[in-house]
Amino acid sequence: MTGIIIAAAVVSIVGLLLGLFLGFMGKKFAVEVNQKEIDVRAELPGNNCGGCGYAGCDALAKAIVAGEADCGACPVGGSTVAGKIAAILGQSAGDVARMTAFVKCGGDCEKAKENYVYSGVRDCAMVGIAPNGGPKACTYGCLGFGTCVKACPFDAIHVVNGVAVVDKEKCKACGKCVAACPRSIIELIPYESSFAVNCSSKNKGKDVMQVCSVGCIGCQMCVKQCEFGAITVENNIAHIDQSKCTGCGKCAEKCPKKIIKPQK
Repeated sequence: MTGIIIAAAVVSIVGLLLGLFLGFMGKKFAVEVNQKEIDVRAELPGNNCGGCGYAGCDALAKAIVAGEADCGACPVGGSTVAGKIAAILGQSAGDVARMTAFVKCGGDCEKAKENYVYSGVRDCAMVGIAPNGGPKACTYGCLGFGTCVKACPFDAIHVVNGVAVVDKEKCKACGKCVAACPRSIIELIPYESSFAVNCSSKNKGKDVMQVCSVGCIGCQMCVKQCEFGAITVENNIAHIDQSKCTGCGKCAEKCPKKIIKPQK
């Protein structure tokens, strides 16, 4: 009986000493915590999507508090989260425009010609190494095999009739689809954009018409119609400067291929 008591006492004393030692070492080597960093992290949505350019929400919170990232750096949180973070830091959030992904291609199964029937791996990156860069005759258009769909953590993009289509209401502009697209035909544009060009082909008009019925032919008709200098044609493809566009719609009305599409 005495042996049991002694053993229990020894265990208790050792436990007490170990607890005191761990408590002392914990205080001695404790990492100082920045309360603002904790508060900022609490306001971030926690998607860890990487759309901000950082490894995750923890890394972004640290960068914001350190002054290395803007209060509105989180594309998922948008202006609401930016305002809350700015309040924590005693700053002004400024204007944070909501963005959305846009697929610059209108060449669906009816409009874009195909050179052959593809039956391999259903992934754009893999299809890109097939003959002619894939079955579609246009080497600039959407391949339509859903690499962007797999990359989107918000279920905001789907392949419809051979072309990826973005759901603006679900899109958080994290940029993962932009990074995943092997043909770089997805870009982020303001959510409030009135019009956008549904084509990415840099071929000349004659070559474009041979492979797609709705491709931009670089005719510059849209440029002539725009009174605000919002449209330019470079490398045979029209591009709209959204900061200058007033949404008048004259470019869309005169476009002979009807590839300037309303976004509202």
